[in-house]
This record gives sequence, C-alpha cells and structure tokens, in this order.
Amino acid sequence: MTARKAGRQPEPAINGRPAKRMDGSRLILSFPFACSAALAGLVLLPAVAPGSRLYWSLCGAAGFIAAWSALLATRQLRRPRTLTVEIAFRRQHYVQALAQASIFLYWGWHWREVYDSVHLIAAQLLFAYAFDMLLAFSRRDGHTLGFGPFPVVFSINLFLWFKADWFYYQFVLIAAGFAAKELIRWNKEGRRVHIFNPSSLPLGVCSLVLLLTGTSSITWGYEIANTLNYAPHIYLFIFLVSLPGQLLFGVTTMTMSAVVTMYLFGLLYFASTGIYYFFDSYIPIAVFLGMHLLFNDPSTSPRSGLGRILFGVLYALGVIALYAVLDRATVPTFYDKLLAVPVMNLLIQVIDRVAQSNALRRFDPAALVGGVPGPRRNLRYVGVWAAVFIAMSAAQGVGDKHPGQWVPFWQQACTEGRTYGCRNLGNLVSNYCRARSGWACNEFGILINPRQNPQFATRAFREACDLGFEPGCANLDESAWNAPRRLPPDASDYRVILQGNKGPLRDMSAPELYSLACSQGFADGCRSAGTAATGAAGR
Repeated sequence: MTARKAGRQPEPAINGRPAKRMDGSRLILSFPFACSAALAGLVLLPAVAPGSRLYWSLCGAAGFIAAWSALLATRQLRRPRTLTVEIAFRRQHYVQALAQASIFLYWGWHWREVYDSVHLIAAQLLFAYAFDMLLAFSRRDGHTLGFGPFPVVFSINLFLWFKADWFYYQFVLIAAGFAAKELIRWNKEGRRVHIFNPSSLPLGVCSLVLLLTGTSSITWGYEIANTLNYAPHIYLFIFLVSLPGQLLFGVTTMTMSAVVTMYLFGLLYFASTGIYYFFDSYIPIAVFLGMHLLFNDPSTSPRSGLGRILFGVLYALGVIALYAVLDRATVPTFYDKLLAVPVMNLLIQVIDRVAQSNALRRFDPAALVGGVPGPRRNLRYVGVWAAVFIAMSAAQGVGDKHPGQWVPFWQQACTEGRTYGCRNLGNLVSNYCRARSGWACNEFGILINPRQNPQFATRAFREACDLGFEPGCANLDESAWNAPRRLPPDASDYRVILQGNKGPLRDMSAPELYSLACSQGFADGCRSAGTAATGAAGR
C-alpha cells in the first residue's frame, strides 16, 4: 500500500475520472493573453474589413482581455498567490455542446449565413474562455477549465446574434452570462449555486432591451427564428440530437411536458377558432429548439420529478402568453421563448415545494417507476417521449408539412371570416411580394381594399406590374377597383409562394411546381399539373 503525503487531498472525480490540477500562476499570465492575441488575429481574415465596426469590435474585445490580464498579472507579481486550474471535462458540457454543434452544421448547410459566421463564433469562444478565467481569478485562487464556455456560447448563438456592425453587443451578452453565473447565486439544498442559466439571463434581458428600444433589426433574430425551418425534417433532427442529453441528465419530463402542453393548447385553439395559434405551426421551430436545448438546464431547473413536469407545463404556457402579448403590441414575437426562461429559473424552488406538498406528492412520476434507478428511469421516460413524438409527427403536430404554411388555407380562412384569417393571409402574401412574386403583390393590393387604402394598394399593384404580372397593371386604374383583376400564379410565382417555411424552390421544374401547388390546395395548380402530365404522355 502506498502512503499518502501528509496534507495532500485526493483529486475530485469528474464523470468517474479524477480531475487534473495544475499550478495556475503561469497560466494566468499566458492563457488569457493567448486568447486575446488569437482574438485580435481574427481581424486579418478576409471576412473582416479593415476599419469596419466589426474590425474594431474584435480589437476592443481583445484589448479588454489583454488589459484585464495585465492588471491581474501585475497584482500577482506584487502579491503572489497560489493559483490553481482544475482541468475537468464535465459530461453535461460536452454532450450539450455536441448537440448544439450538430444543429449549427445541419442548419448552416441550408442557410449559409451560419457557416459564414464561424469566425464570429470562434471569437466569442476565445472571449468566453478568457473572461471566465479572469473573472474567477479576480475573485478567488482557483478556476475550472473544460468545455463549459461551449454550451453557453452555442446556446446564445442558436437564438440571437447581432449583425456585424453591432457585434460588440455579442461580447456583452457573453460577459453578462458568465458574470451572472459567478455573481448571482442562492442557497439551494444546502449549496451556494447560480440562479440563472448562463445563456438564458443575457438572452432574456437583451430581448427586453431590444423590444423596448425597437432595435430588433440590428440582430439576426427574425432570420434565425425562420431559417431554422430551411433544413428538412428539422423537428426530427432536433429530437434525435437531444436524446443523449435526455438519457444522461433526466430532463425528458421537462421537454415532453412543454411540447405536449403547447400541442394540446394548439389543438384546442384550432377547434375553437379554425386557425392556428402560432400562424404556421402548432409549435414554432425555434420554440421547439428552446424546449430541447435552452430552458431545461438541469442545474437551473427543479429537482423533483413532478416539479420538472410542472416546469415544462409552465414554460409552454408562459411562451403562449408572451406570444399573445407581443403580437398584440405589434412587436416581434420571436422573443417569446427567451423572455420566459429567467422568470422560470427564479421559480424553481417554489415549484419544487409545491410539487412535494401533500396534495401533489402522490402524482410524482417517480411513484410510477418505483425504485427503478436513474439510468433505467431516464430510458423509460425517453421511450414514452419517443412514442409521443412519433404520434405527434404522424398527426402533423410537428414536421415540415403543417397546413398553416400554405396560402390556400389562409385564403379559405379569410373567405370564411375566421379570426385573424385575413390578417395572416395578408402577412403571407406581403412577405411573398417582397420576395418578388407579382401574383402575391396583386393579391396583397386587393386584400387591403384599394378603396379604403388607395396609397398602399396602388404601391402593391405597381410592384406587381413592375414584376410583369399583367393584372397588377390593370388594377392601377381606379375604375378597376370595384372588381379588381386576378389571374392564377404562374410558375415563377409558384417558385416563391409554395416555399412555406423551406426557403426558395430554385431547382424544381414547372411540372413539379404545379404538382406541389396542387398538393397545397391551389386549384389552378391541379389543372396545370394535369395539363403538363397529359402533354408529357402525348409526346
């Protein structure tokens, strides 16, 4: 038996393996400086124009890290401390980061802006590693180094990033997340732990500031919320890449209860109104992503089984309520999934107390699985969630073919006078008009009633005419406004208006477009598809 040296403590185990400790006195002088140098080196990339705002944002972040590093190094020289760095690769960090990275890779294949921004994500990671270390050594003598910054940076970038001219705010988001984790803490089960998910608090606060100042246009928030759908079968992809985390960390009940609650609400809303609450889906894709990779951080969620179910239900209801508030205020609604999380983090101890009360304790799902240990219990929950997800997919509760994406559904809803039917039809055709469909411009002009809104209608008809759609030219004459001219879309229009949530249909032939139009409910598309098929058979 080997004797231990007196006073030496065993290294703590991380995921079953001992963590490595090393003297951090030299590291504090080198590692943050290295991050600062690498950050500054990014300005040499062709994508960063010399003298641009992005250029100075990167220089400013690098300078900030270098100055802070120099300050700590000077203090270390004057008052030496024994600084230690613990190398710890925690499973919850790298499993989450791998799931998030998979989404970036898949999504970026279909929306190239993601790939074009890889250097900016790298800049944030460099800043995050340096900031986290410097903050820790400013307050104490030890720091844990691992994959921790990856899920924080990736999570923020999955939901919100600033455009190049305002990219310095992105570094503020990262700094706020790590500062909140370090400084805003409470006692939980006898331990002093952080209150907020380090990505959710900066996202929530930033969302509120952007809403109050009306500056959402300086971010890619709208594009992120919509272009996620460009990737085919994206709901299934998110479900699959999140499964390892669901199995390992026991967060399935939160995700499943949130998704099911929102879907059931959507069904009830459709049954009572004949339209979809979220316009083109039961669960918007960005909300679905948030339910899998944002709000369900096990460190900032309830501990009890029933508490986690209540947490998921309340998150879904919170998003539903926030969507209604934002929609009524005519401001961007994609912040709904972000504003709810910090509030939910504050409520976790209350939720646990309610869940463990005498009135509700008997409903705890742990009672259903008896004494089954954690891994097997998680596997059972995942099995139930998989069955629920398959059933929802079969019922078009999630997936690529939700009827709310298609123009004919909203044309019928408008004709029948359903709640928000005409408003939502107007949103669709105005978007397609901006995408250069002459048919959509003409329909938008007719929908807004040229007699009541002559200025806007004339502008829409003019745009339709400029795009070569003949009825738009005819409708510029006020004498036609009592019975405006209409024609069915042609192939160039279908290429725009059939895309739904999936982006432009550049590679489809005319017969394929007509067939797709028919499947979406365009009567003329069915006639044109039949004509094309007859012509092909006769050749």
